[in-house]
Amino acid sequence: MGSSVDIADVTASVTSVLAVPDDKPAFQPLDPEDVRAYLHKAVDFVSDYYANVESMPVLPDVKPGYLQGELMSSPPTYSTPFDVTMKELGASVVPGMTHWASPNFFAFFPATNSAAAIAGDLIASALNTVGFTWQAAPAATEMEVLALDWLAQLLRLPATFMNRTSTGSRGTGGGIILGTTSEAMLVTLVAARDAALRRSGSIGVSGLPRLAVYAADQTHSTFFKACRLAGFDPANIRSIPTTAENHYELDPAKLFESMQADVDAGLVPTYVCATVGTTSSNAVDPVGVVAEVAALFGAWVHVDAAYAGSACICPEFRHHLNGVERVDSISVSPHKWLLTCLDCTCLYVRDARRLSDSMETNPEYLKNDATDSGEVTDLKDMQVGVGRRFRGLKLWMVMRTYGTAKLQEHIRSDIAMAKMFEGLVRADHRFEIVVPRNFAMVCFRIKASGAMTEEHADEANRVLMKNLNKTGKAYIAHTVVGHRIVLRFAVGSSLQEERHVRSAWELIKSTTNKMMME
Repeated sequence: MGSSVDIADVTASVTSVLAVPDDKPAFQPLDPEDVRAYLHKAVDFVSDYYANVESMPVLPDVKPGYLQGELMSSPPTYSTPFDVTMKELGASVVPGMTHWASPNFFAFFPATNSAAAIAGDLIASALNTVGFTWQAAPAATEMEVLALDWLAQLLRLPATFMNRTSTGSRGTGGGIILGTTSEAMLVTLVAARDAALRRSGSIGVSGLPRLAVYAADQTHSTFFKACRLAGFDPANIRSIPTTAENHYELDPAKLFESMQADVDAGLVPTYVCATVGTTSSNAVDPVGVVAEVAALFGAWVHVDAAYAGSACICPEFRHHLNGVERVDSISVSPHKWLLTCLDCTCLYVRDARRLSDSMETNPEYLKNDATDSGEVTDLKDMQVGVGRRFRGLKLWMVMRTYGTAKLQEHIRSDIAMAKMFEGLVRADHRFEIVVPRNFAMVCFRIKASGAMTEEHADEANRVLMKNLNKTGKAYIAHTVVGHRIVLRFAVGSSLQEERHVRSAWELIKSTTNKMMME
């Protein structure tokens, strides 16, 4: 037999190897001096980035997987000075970024930002609250409620959408800040689904295959995705055709026909999505009339005002929300156009109980007296998840710091620049404006003329976009409207000035000239 092992000796040996020397400080990831030093360097990095981003190519010249060859393939075992980390960020990550902050970015919709929003997001990250219930984060919950009610006042939403009444008591409506419009659509679809099942006398979800939902064909694709996630039969998702004659808006007469045909076929109209500022054409659906049609069938009406809703803080654009008092929910995304960084989608519902009935979860470990009192809002009951960030702080800081007047000035300036660009396009006989400009996006294209067919014009617009974008001096995107390729020019980056819009137009003209000569 081999010699016996003394367990005590082995334990002592292992302990001596693993023991931290007396002179080695313990790991302190939140050492106050490190926090101060790291954040100072991070703030300097951010400030320098904004000072220089205009000179950077908007689109990076990198290949998929490029970063794997730039950075370590495995995590380091030992610590590294923060300066090394920041150096790698600047040398490898920034060159691979598409610069949404660039004043030469005109693609998609803008992702606006501001010093106040960045500061708010930084502080919220540092506080790192997990605000699933009021008790878990009283100030975070109260701040979100306050910020939402402030924005509702700027938008002149009916009091029924407010979290608090004029007397300070809890209202029947309310709101929550979610990550994206997709989430807003999903949770309201689920609430509408459950209400329709109850209304139709369904036992459990047995009636789900009979539920139908409706939207214009210009509605964002995320709506159709959210419908599938909410369990709606794809065969019952109605995409109502739009036409150039009505500027690609949802036609209430066609909506009525579709809903009535479904009722005649034994289906249950459940949800209608109207949009204020569609992605492809910036069309504005007639909110009030759509709501009147939906009311005939008891269907939930949601308004997606993700982009253009922010413009409605200006009185001259508020009419686009006329009739909102008759809808069930509306969502607006300040991270698109109201100087508040991602993620920040504000969802308002006229009857908060209808939403929380579907989203509520109440495990024993989250029960508390504040919730039981019925006087507080537990935001976990208005979203898919439970945990959540302190999103309300940055939105409040933006409104508190800049005030209504400057936010309106920001919106009006962008729209004025877009109007100027529209005029430049109209003055060039080679181009056409495809749909009337709404807000700060212009849809235009090289038009078919002479020997150039519509198909040839489509290809010319694809080539123009490709050639423009590869210069790095501007970035635009395309869409399809009326079966034709259309270029979208979206003004709104926080750093944009008139000179950037004019420079982009000169680049478009010179690039087109070269194409025409080839």
